Amino acid sequence: MKVQRFIGGSLESNGYILYNKKGGDAFIVDPGYNPKVFISFLNEWELNLIGILLTHNHYDHVGAVKGIVSEYPCNVYMHRQDAASYKGNVDVEIDDGYTFDLEGEEIKTLSTPGHTKGSVCFMCEKSKICFTGDTIFDTDLGRSDLPGGSEDDMINSVINVINKWPNDIYIYPGHDTGCNMKTVRQYNTEFLDLLEGRIR
Repeated sequence: MKVQRFIGGSLESNGYILYNKKGGDAFIVDPGYNPKVFISFLNEWELNLIGILLTHNHYDHVGAVKGIVSEYPCNVYMHRQDAASYKGNVDVEIDDGYTFDLEGEEIKTLSTPGHTKGSVCFMCEKSKICFTGDTIFDTDLGRSDLPGGSEDDMINSVINVINKWPNDIYIYPGHDTGCNMKTVRQYNTEFLDLLEGRIR
Protein backbone atom coordinates (compact mmCIF):
# COMPACT_ATOMS: atom_id res chain seq x y z
CA MET A 1 0.00 0.00 0.00
CA LYS A 2 1.19 3.49 -0.86
CA VAL A 3 0.50 6.48 1.37
CA GLN A 4 0.49 10.12 0.26
CA ARG A 5 0.48 12.65 3.12
CA PHE A 6 -0.85 16.20 2.91
CA ILE A 7 -0.32 18.78 5.67
CA GLY A 8 -2.78 21.63 6.01
CA GLY A 9 -4.13 24.42 8.17
CA SER A 10 -2.81 26.34 11.15
CA LEU A 11 -2.75 23.13 13.20
CA GLU A 12 -0.74 21.37 10.48
CA SER A 13 -3.10 18.41 10.33
CA ASN A 14 -2.19 15.33 8.34
CA GLY A 15 -4.52 13.94 5.70
CA TYR A 16 -3.67 10.81 3.74
CA ILE A 17 -4.51 9.11 0.46
CA LEU A 18 -4.16 5.32 0.47
CA TYR A 19 -3.72 3.57 -2.88
CA ASN A 20 -1.76 0.85 -4.65
CA LYS A 21 -1.26 1.96 -8.23
CA LYS A 22 -2.20 4.54 -10.82
CA GLY A 23 -5.76 4.00 -11.94
CA GLY A 24 -6.62 1.91 -8.89
CA ASP A 25 -8.95 2.34 -5.94
CA ALA A 26 -8.18 4.73 -3.09
CA PHE A 27 -9.31 5.80 0.35
CA ILE A 28 -8.74 9.16 2.00
CA VAL A 29 -8.11 9.39 5.75
CA ASP A 30 -8.83 12.62 7.66
CA PRO A 31 -8.88 15.35 5.00
CA GLY A 32 -8.83 18.42 7.22
CA TYR A 33 -8.01 21.27 4.85
CA ASN A 34 -7.76 22.27 1.21
CA PRO A 35 -9.81 19.73 -0.77
CA LYS A 36 -8.05 20.85 -3.96
CA VAL A 37 -4.78 19.10 -3.06
CA PHE A 38 -6.57 15.80 -2.55
CA ILE A 39 -8.61 16.21 -5.72
CA SER A 40 -5.52 17.15 -7.73
CA PHE A 41 -3.70 14.00 -6.59
CA LEU A 42 -6.71 11.80 -7.35
CA ASN A 43 -6.90 13.31 -10.83
CA GLU A 44 -3.17 13.01 -11.49
CA TRP A 45 -3.08 9.34 -10.50
CA GLU A 46 -6.49 8.59 -12.05
CA LEU A 47 -7.65 7.07 -8.77
CA ASN A 48 -11.12 5.79 -7.98
CA LEU A 49 -12.03 7.18 -4.57
CA ILE A 50 -14.16 4.60 -2.79
CA GLY A 51 -14.43 6.18 0.64
CA ILE A 52 -13.33 8.78 3.18
CA LEU A 53 -12.34 7.36 6.57
CA LEU A 54 -12.49 9.69 9.56
CA THR A 55 -10.65 8.94 12.81
CA HIS A 56 -12.78 11.46 14.73
CA ASN A 57 -15.04 14.46 14.23
CA HIS A 58 -12.80 17.47 14.92
CA TYR A 59 -12.82 20.10 12.20
CA ASP A 60 -9.09 19.97 11.51
CA HIS A 61 -9.58 16.38 10.33
CA VAL A 62 -12.88 16.67 8.45
CA GLY A 63 -12.90 20.19 7.00
CA ALA A 64 -12.22 19.16 3.40
CA VAL A 65 -14.74 16.31 3.25
CA LYS A 66 -17.56 18.33 1.66
CA GLY A 67 -15.32 19.74 -1.06
CA ILE A 68 -13.88 16.36 -1.96
CA VAL A 69 -17.25 14.60 -2.06
CA SER A 70 -18.62 17.31 -4.36
CA GLU A 71 -16.03 16.24 -6.96
CA TYR A 72 -15.67 12.57 -6.06
CA PRO A 73 -18.97 11.26 -4.63
CA CYS A 74 -18.24 8.45 -2.17
CA ASN A 75 -19.24 7.17 1.25
CA VAL A 76 -18.00 8.95 4.36
CA TYR A 77 -17.28 6.72 7.37
CA MET A 78 -17.13 7.73 11.04
CA HIS A 79 -17.60 5.93 14.37
CA ARG A 80 -21.20 6.09 15.53
CA GLN A 81 -20.23 7.88 18.78
CA ASP A 82 -18.65 10.81 16.94
CA ALA A 83 -21.20 10.78 14.12
CA ALA A 84 -23.89 11.63 16.67
CA SER A 85 -22.38 15.07 17.26
CA TYR A 86 -20.90 15.67 13.80
CA LYS A 87 -22.56 18.40 11.77
CA GLY A 88 -21.44 17.04 8.41
CA ASN A 89 -22.68 14.10 6.40
CA VAL A 90 -21.81 10.55 7.46
CA ASP A 91 -22.99 7.81 5.10
CA VAL A 92 -21.92 4.83 7.20
CA GLU A 93 -21.53 4.76 10.97
CA ILE A 94 -18.82 2.30 11.93
CA ASP A 95 -17.73 0.55 15.11
CA ASP A 96 -14.85 -1.54 16.41
CA GLY A 97 -13.94 -4.29 13.96
CA TYR A 98 -15.51 -2.73 10.87
CA THR A 99 -13.36 -3.57 7.86
CA PHE A 100 -12.64 -2.01 4.48
CA ASP A 101 -11.02 -3.57 1.43
CA LEU A 102 -8.45 -1.81 -0.72
CA GLU A 103 -7.81 -4.10 -3.67
CA GLY A 104 -7.40 -7.17 -1.49
CA GLU A 105 -5.86 -5.53 1.58
CA GLU A 106 -7.96 -5.29 4.71
CA ILE A 107 -8.19 -2.05 6.69
CA LYS A 108 -9.59 -2.71 10.15
CA THR A 109 -11.28 -0.20 12.44
CA LEU A 110 -9.98 -0.21 16.01
CA SER A 111 -12.02 1.69 18.59
CA THR A 112 -9.65 3.88 20.64
CA PRO A 113 -11.73 6.42 22.60
CA GLY A 114 -10.00 9.00 24.73
CA HIS A 115 -9.45 12.01 22.52
CA THR A 116 -13.15 11.81 21.61
CA LYS A 117 -15.82 9.22 22.41
CA GLY A 118 -15.64 7.81 18.90
CA SER A 119 -11.94 8.06 18.12
CA VAL A 120 -10.69 5.17 16.02
CA CYS A 121 -7.48 3.96 14.41
CA PHE A 122 -7.34 2.28 11.01
CA MET A 123 -5.00 -0.71 10.99
CA CYS A 124 -3.52 -2.25 7.83
CA GLU A 125 -1.80 -5.37 9.11
CA LYS A 126 -0.50 -6.54 5.74
CA SER A 127 1.38 -3.28 5.17
CA LYS A 128 2.17 -2.93 8.89
CA ILE A 129 0.79 0.61 9.10
CA CYS A 130 -1.87 2.27 11.24
CA PHE A 131 -3.59 5.64 10.95
CA THR A 132 -4.00 6.91 14.50
CA GLY A 133 -5.66 10.32 14.21
CA ASP A 134 -5.22 12.23 17.47
CA THR A 135 -4.98 9.14 19.68
CA ILE A 136 -1.22 8.63 19.66
CA PHE A 137 1.73 10.48 18.12
CA ASP A 138 5.45 9.82 17.98
CA THR A 139 6.30 11.42 21.34
CA ASP A 140 2.96 12.01 23.10
CA LEU A 141 -0.73 11.12 23.29
CA GLY A 142 -3.78 13.04 22.15
CA ARG A 143 -5.51 15.44 24.51
CA SER A 144 -8.31 14.01 26.59
CA ASP A 145 -9.49 17.29 28.15
CA LEU A 146 -11.60 18.46 25.21
CA PRO A 147 -15.39 17.89 24.98
CA GLY A 148 -16.01 14.18 24.55
CA GLY A 149 -12.53 13.29 25.75
CA SER A 150 -11.81 10.98 28.67
CA GLU A 151 -8.54 10.23 30.43
CA ASP A 152 -9.91 6.90 31.62
CA ASP A 153 -10.86 5.96 28.06
CA MET A 154 -7.41 6.97 26.82
CA ILE A 155 -5.75 4.80 29.47
CA ASN A 156 -7.91 1.86 28.43
CA SER A 157 -7.17 2.41 24.73
CA VAL A 158 -3.42 2.55 25.32
CA ILE A 159 -3.26 -0.48 27.60
CA ASN A 160 -5.76 -2.75 25.87
CA VAL A 161 -5.33 -1.79 22.22
CA ILE A 162 -2.23 0.21 21.29
CA ASN A 163 0.24 -1.52 23.57
CA LYS A 164 -0.59 -4.81 21.84
CA TRP A 165 0.73 -3.55 18.50
CA PRO A 166 4.10 -5.04 17.50
CA ASN A 167 7.18 -2.85 17.19
CA ASP A 168 7.19 -2.94 13.39
CA ILE A 169 3.78 -1.27 13.05
CA TYR A 170 4.34 2.22 11.60
CA ILE A 171 1.90 4.87 12.84
CA TYR A 172 0.63 7.71 10.67
CA PRO A 173 -0.76 10.26 13.16
CA GLY A 174 -3.09 13.22 12.70
CA HIS A 175 -0.26 15.70 13.32
CA ASP A 176 3.54 15.62 13.17
CA THR A 177 5.60 12.83 11.65
CA GLY A 178 5.07 9.10 11.85
CA CYS A 179 7.25 6.44 13.40
CA ASN A 180 7.18 2.76 14.29
CA MET A 181 5.98 1.39 17.60
CA LYS A 182 9.54 0.59 18.60
CA THR A 183 10.25 4.33 18.55
CA VAL A 184 7.03 5.01 20.47
CA ARG A 185 8.18 2.59 23.16
CA GLN A 186 11.51 4.40 23.38
CA TYR A 187 10.56 8.08 23.26
CA ASN A 188 6.83 8.57 23.90
CA THR A 189 6.99 9.57 27.56
CA GLU A 190 3.21 9.97 27.97
CA PHE A 191 2.68 6.46 26.60
CA LEU A 192 5.36 5.05 28.90
CA ASP A 193 4.19 6.96 31.96
CA LEU A 194 0.65 5.77 31.44
CA LEU A 195 1.73 2.14 31.13
CA GLU A 196 3.78 2.48 34.32
CA GLY A 197 0.78 3.91 36.17
CA ARG A 198 2.12 7.41 36.66
CA ILE A 199 -0.79 9.06 34.83
CA ARG A 200 -3.86 8.74 37.04
